[in-house]
Amino acid sequence: QVHLVESGGGSVKAGGSLRLSCAASGPIDVSNCMGWFRQAPGKEREPVAVRYSETESKYYADSVMGRFTISKDNDKNAVYLQMFNLKPEDTGMYYCVLREDLCGLKWRLQSRYNRWGQGTQVTVSE
Repeated sequence: QVHLVESGGGSVKAGGSLRLSCAASGPIDVSNCMGWFRQAPGKEREPVAVRYSETESKYYADSVMGRFTISKDNDKNAVYLQMFNLKPEDTGMYYCVLREDLCGLKWRLQSRYNRWGQGTQVTVSE
């Protein structure tokens, strides 16, 4: 069974940057949608950004548009999230997700992703 392994979380001050990485532990469909969701303490899990493997299609939550950039390395079955100008409200557990199909217009739905990582913590202080 394929697992998603995340790394790169940590603690930074507001305005700082972090880069998250996620790699699948085994082979996955060349047509896939990989990306990130997050969950802040006491809040619902929410989508952050995903991208499709075979095109430049990328999808971002409004709250991170212009500050976060998602990228991929298909050879490594990996996806990355570069986060700039971090804010305290970005604090939370970040989960890597995988869907072996298109991302599609319903990319924000958690139920579309059948693989989830264990999560990596991001903490942004004032």
